Amino acid sequence: MTNSLDLEHLRTLIAIAECGGFSKAAAVRHISQPALSQHVRLLEKGLKRKLFERDGRTMRFTPEGEKVLAEARTILEVHDAAIRRLNAVQGSTIVVGSTEHSAEQILPEMLRSLDEAFPDSSTRFEIGRSTQLIEAVGRGAVDLAFVLDPSEQGPGRTVGRLNLAWYAAQNWVAPGSDEPLSLVAFEEPCGLRERALSALAAQGHRVEVSAQSTTLEGVLAGVRAGLGVALLPSAGGLPRGLVERGDLPDAGAVNLQLITRRGLRPEITDTALRAGTQFYRDRPHLQLVSEQRDVVGA
Repeated sequence: MTNSLDLEHLRTLIAIAECGGFSKAAAVRHISQPALSQHVRLLEKGLKRKLFERDGRTMRFTPEGEKVLAEARTILEVHDAAIRRLNAVQGSTIVVGSTEHSAEQILPEMLRSLDEAFPDSSTRFEIGRSTQLIEAVGRGAVDLAFVLDPSEQGPGRTVGRLNLAWYAAQNWVAPGSDEPLSLVAFEEPCGLRERALSALAAQGHRVEVSAQSTTLEGVLAGVRAGLGVALLPSAGGLPRGLVERGDLPDAGAVNLQLITRRGLRPEITDTALRAGTQFYRDRPHLQLVSEQRDVVGA
């Protein structure tokens, strides 16, 4: 058993739990996925216990891993509180929120921009659903956030615009005219869910929500299992194991908005807006439905 625990390795463990996976946690921690995996291996080696186990195509915490995760949260809370009491923190912390749809794309670019513009400040990221992030910004827990706005009437400033596309498992078969169409969606409240229901109803489809989840990974898992179709932003790549359905109604596009808390320094807002808009300006394919995708029924 190890005599000490590396604080950065513990932060990695917490990031995996909060982000729901290794790849998103690596983006938030601004390290490569192999480096993140190495953090986990070193923790497992030092503690002589397995922290993760495979569940299908994903990894989940073992019961021992859950115990270590709880201890990691306690250790870091005590450590960070002590640092604050000793006035050892230099500069401020900028808390940036992002939806799962845009986390892997925008956050690394945002980290670089904020580090360059504010070298005396640190950056912390929060990954969540748009509704949660809007609430967090409203109460001041998050400084700025990139959120989806299916209503096109939400707060903030537009960073980019993403087409919406229908996705299904490769072997999914559309129901007959006398059968309801199965939809996999985010739990309410969710603007994408409402957009999907409205678009399908406008074409006379009867819809049944066959599965729902609070996370993007959960929605994708339900679609891969053949439980139904999902309406998601078309963000530059076809989700693994899925096809795009061109035989379902056009659901339009969705804005990616930058929202900021009241009182945030204007230069921070301007830096974030420039970084976000430049990211999409340099990558126009992210705002277009790729012609090379496997589109079924088009």
